[in-house]
Amino acid sequence: MDHDPLPGDHPETGHVSTGMLPPDIDVQALVSAGYERYRHLDEGAVADYIPALAAASPSAFGVCVAGVRGRQFSAGDADQEFAIESISKLFVFALVCHTLGDDQARRKLGVNSTGLPFNSVMAVELNADRTMNPLVNAGAIATTSLVPGTTAEEKFQSILGAMSRFAGRRLVMDGEVYESEAATNDRNRGIAHLLDGYGRMYCDPDLATDVYTRQCSVRVSARDLAVMGATLANGGVNPVTGEQAIETRYCRRVLAVLATAGLYERSGEWLYDVGLPGKSGVAGGIVTVSPGKGGMGTFSPPLDAAGNSVRGQRITRYLSEALGLNLFASAPFA
Repeated sequence: MDHDPLPGDHPETGHVSTGMLPPDIDVQALVSAGYERYRHLDEGAVADYIPALAAASPSAFGVCVAGVRGRQFSAGDADQEFAIESISKLFVFALVCHTLGDDQARRKLGVNSTGLPFNSVMAVELNADRTMNPLVNAGAIATTSLVPGTTAEEKFQSILGAMSRFAGRRLVMDGEVYESEAATNDRNRGIAHLLDGYGRMYCDPDLATDVYTRQCSVRVSARDLAVMGATLANGGVNPVTGEQAIETRYCRRVLAVLATAGLYERSGEWLYDVGLPGKSGVAGGIVTVSPGKGGMGTFSPPLDAAGNSVRGQRITRYLSEALGLNLFASAPFA
């Protein structure tokens, strides 16, 4: 994230991260104001190392906030679908916690930030436990290998069902994105085999890599991400459908890992600026969770050097402060 804030990055507000969201009319006004403020921001570049993502429009931009009572507030291209990419890691980790328990998940996957890029092989070699957390590629592929099912299709259906419960609707995979990623994921296959050699894969490494590629290709919108984040903010209960997507006791563990590693090597800066757990994906999505209040989803394809949406980061920072979401704000600021 840019260290130099644009004018208006610190809106005047008296809201703090306790209680509920502000009144509906205020939330919608602030979401609309944030969208207008950043819609013409011309920074970053669309991901081009995955051919199917390279064609994304750099002007696409959408935002949605979903409260824990089911209300939604949006602006721009909030319903435009795109590949979930690495944001899927968060919800697959939630599934594994739900399946194995959080202690077993921590032992098998780790919960510490690597401080290195998301696809780092060095992070595997430098860490004695090999997988440090489930939100970088090495840990994420290991996480996928723990998903219920013996075949690739069974594992993928477990994942698709879990993510659909979080979204409150049946999600689908984008076949074009899957084929494009499958043709360019030699590095992920190499990471999976490296982990297998260290005993940190829990099924066939090629099968796990294929399922991981599929999960990253699932289509979502900023609205979906907002509802998925609100589900984690609501003790695992989807605020739209009322369905329990994950046991309440695991939400805090998932959010703890999200806070420390969700934006890779920029996670410290993100937490410093935004004060909320968040997860990015290279198709331009970001999901953010405000525990007890709601979730936020943003979509804008141009990325910074670390692979995080530029507009998404800026509007999330703006709305975190404008709506009083920052977890570390203990009093209103003048």
